[in-house]
Amino acid sequence: MIVEFWSDLRFRLRALFHRADVERELDAELRDHIEREAEKLQRGGMPRDAALRAAAIAFGGVDRFKEDSRDARGVTWLEHVSQDAKYALRGMRNRPAFTAVVVATLGLGVGVNAAMFGVVDRVLFRAPKYLIDPSSVNRVYYRFSNAQGERFFDRSLEYKRYQDLARTSASIAQAAAFGYRQMAVGDGEATQPRVVAIASASYFDFFDARPVLGRFYTAQEDSLPAGAAVTVIGYGFWQTEYGGGRDVLGKSIRLGTRLYTIIGVAPPGFEGVSDGRLPIAFMPLTTHAASVAPDFYQNYGWSWLDVIVRRKPGVSSADATADLTNSYRLSWEVERSTSGDVAPVDVARPEVKAGPLQLARGPMAGPEARVLGLIGVVALVVLLIACANVANLLLARALRRRRELAVRRAIGGTRGRLVQQLLTEMAVLAGFGTIAGLVGAQLAAKTFQRMLVATADDWPVVSDTRTLLFAVALTAATAILAGILPALDAGRGDLAGSLKAGTREDGYRQSRSRSILLVTQTALSVVLLVGAGLFVRSLQAVRELHLGYDVDRIVYVEGSMRGVKLPRERQRALANDLVQTASSTPGVDDATLVVSVPFYSSEGRSLYVAGIDSVRRLGRFALQAGSPGYFATMGTRILRGRGFSVEDRADAPRIAVVSEAMAKVLWPGQDAIGKCFRISNDTVPCTTVVGIAENIKSRALRSSEADLMYYLPMAQYTASFDPPMLAMFVRVHRRPEDVSGPLRTRLQPLMPPPAALRARPLQGIIDPETRAWRSGATMFLGFGALALALAGVGLYAVMAFSVAQRNREIGVRIALGAESGDVMRLVVGEGLKVTAAGVVVGVVLAVFGAGKIGSLLFQESPRDPVVYLAVVGTLLIVGTLASAIPASRAARVDPNVALRDE
Repeated sequence: MIVEFWSDLRFRLRALFHRADVERELDAELRDHIEREAEKLQRGGMPRDAALRAAAIAFGGVDRFKEDSRDARGVTWLEHVSQDAKYALRGMRNRPAFTAVVVATLGLGVGVNAAMFGVVDRVLFRAPKYLIDPSSVNRVYYRFSNAQGERFFDRSLEYKRYQDLARTSASIAQAAAFGYRQMAVGDGEATQPRVVAIASASYFDFFDARPVLGRFYTAQEDSLPAGAAVTVIGYGFWQTEYGGGRDVLGKSIRLGTRLYTIIGVAPPGFEGVSDGRLPIAFMPLTTHAASVAPDFYQNYGWSWLDVIVRRKPGVSSADATADLTNSYRLSWEVERSTSGDVAPVDVARPEVKAGPLQLARGPMAGPEARVLGLIGVVALVVLLIACANVANLLLARALRRRRELAVRRAIGGTRGRLVQQLLTEMAVLAGFGTIAGLVGAQLAAKTFQRMLVATADDWPVVSDTRTLLFAVALTAATAILAGILPALDAGRGDLAGSLKAGTREDGYRQSRSRSILLVTQTALSVVLLVGAGLFVRSLQAVRELHLGYDVDRIVYVEGSMRGVKLPRERQRALANDLVQTASSTPGVDDATLVVSVPFYSSEGRSLYVAGIDSVRRLGRFALQAGSPGYFATMGTRILRGRGFSVEDRADAPRIAVVSEAMAKVLWPGQDAIGKCFRISNDTVPCTTVVGIAENIKSRALRSSEADLMYYLPMAQYTASFDPPMLAMFVRVHRRPEDVSGPLRTRLQPLMPPPAALRARPLQGIIDPETRAWRSGATMFLGFGALALALAGVGLYAVMAFSVAQRNREIGVRIALGAESGDVMRLVVGEGLKVTAAGVVVGVVLAVFGAGKIGSLLFQESPRDPVVYLAVVGTLLIVGTLASAIPASRAARVDPNVALRDE
């Protein structure tokens, strides 16, 4: 069987790639048959010429035998495809303008989809590189009911909880904990904030990866209580910082607070489950944890780890979820036995979900993931519009080729053969379009990536196998979508009429197919432009939202002591020196120390107010502390009373400024100024409210409720609580990006080595909160403009072709007395009819579809009439302009020339 198959395969491959040799052999074989028959007749006494003629007649049609033989080879269709492809290439060379328009149109459609696929695939579907059997690996999410009865998923677990789950779960074969943190790397002026992976030794067992140099750290080096100070650096970091030198092993590098010895170099592309954060090094979990909180493994007080598990063979995700939930509840009971603040299991109802590795597909997926999926759909809509545009151009071109196709049918070409030929031509065009699209996608990929996701990694297009396979599939789909209608349409029609027409085009013939395609293009453009308008309005609403402080004027300076311990007074003096030096830096207006950073970190403490049983049940109160110039630095207005002053020293009476929202919650209907509350303990001296500040947003932009904030003078805060981390807001009167670098350079020498500072615009911290609206507005607007351009070009091309086809009719109208204005109204009116039909269909689709994105908008109705009217007006203007140029040409038709040509 195998021998026969191999022999048949070789025969067919030889027939395909050595066709000339096979044809010569066939000719020789046929001649041999005729010669043998002729020789037999000659031996019977017939002359040779007569014998050859008689043998040929007796043999039958030679050409028929050749065709039968070619069919028997089973490669005829491939030969036809080859012929059609060569014919298509000649046609492209003869019509360069048409070819350029089609290739550019398809390139745009394929390019945006290839670029989007690279982003969507990596965020939603692609498993981390080197991961073994990704389908058996889950990320652990959990949730429980808090004091307010709220339930929401989280994924930050305590080290002790991770150990409990790993020890008591029967459904998992492997477990690992990890966290990716940005920390100061290096010493002195060369110190830079970098992402470092903190991972258990078992983390590497999930991957089929081997260090290119040295080794990964072992379980012994990641053991309790404090592990070992060793690290494995990333391949890219090794290349850029150490030049790829093999003597890197044994060298020391400062990661965060201490020095680590390099024991290995990770393989290229290895980043673990990084969620888009490219780590420069991996360090043992226990080593880092011990440097932060030496008792981290003895309690459940520090939630900071992601956990991944590998299920045992045959265990489903649902089974693992049930098993892990049971383990989590056992762990909960252990925690409750050591802490009286933990609610019973029946009340808290803790549960675990063994979810996807990709956060964008997990239960904690934010609106960014939905927007990303939506933009992927929008990219496909752009491709559909491009296909409709190309199909319209091919339909117009097919009318010009009617006589050529009629001749092919007249000499025996079947309709199926014509369809195959036209589809092959379309496939060749689509192939060139795909190449152009991939080049464009490679150039645009970085822009798409930065716009849609937060990652420092580069995601190539043309060297990525999955993207290339997607592009190939897209090419086939594009060829069929754009080519099938023109191909089927080309095989129809009156054969005799087409042949009689000769080289002269027949009169105007209304094409329902072209009209439908134009309406489709216009309708899809309306949908995209409506989406763009809604997201632009949302982004505008976000930007106009007053957060209660001047985001665009603030630089955030964050200090890392990196293990340096200073006496309390020395630390206070250092903080004051930093504020004074920052305030005197060129471009700086003012500076203040802080303890909370909006959308980054916040501090909360228990509050006690006379007459209120539980302040906690009234909401989440956040604490901010600042220097005397805090409110001026932030731009937060004091509505009543006063802010801080230099008189609010540590030994002065305790005072506070509260937000307007907090005043209304704690003292409804009363004047909060003069009221007092206690912080952390109900026995400490009372803190008196001396001012009411405007409300701010520091946790969630979407929330309709303002944050409950209270502000303390920094001097009184440090006198009551532990000294805070070094954090400072600096108000500048230049671009924060321009001031951040010089500011850090000026402040860094004040820090005791190896402590380091980082300065960055506050806007950079808040930008991720607006990414969904920003990326949605940008991508929808870009794709909508592209769709509008394609629709305009498509309408123009069809109207221009229609005018050329109706040249004689227009000449007759003018000869009978029609004015130029009449002709222009005729042509523009027909263009507007098609545009209006598309607009109506598009508006209906948009109205029904807009509800799907309502939850992604910010303070914007999905049926905002302003957006719809603007889109309708835009489409009608574009339709008028696209029709006006052919109309103008029609109005200039010379009736004498038009009638003489006919």
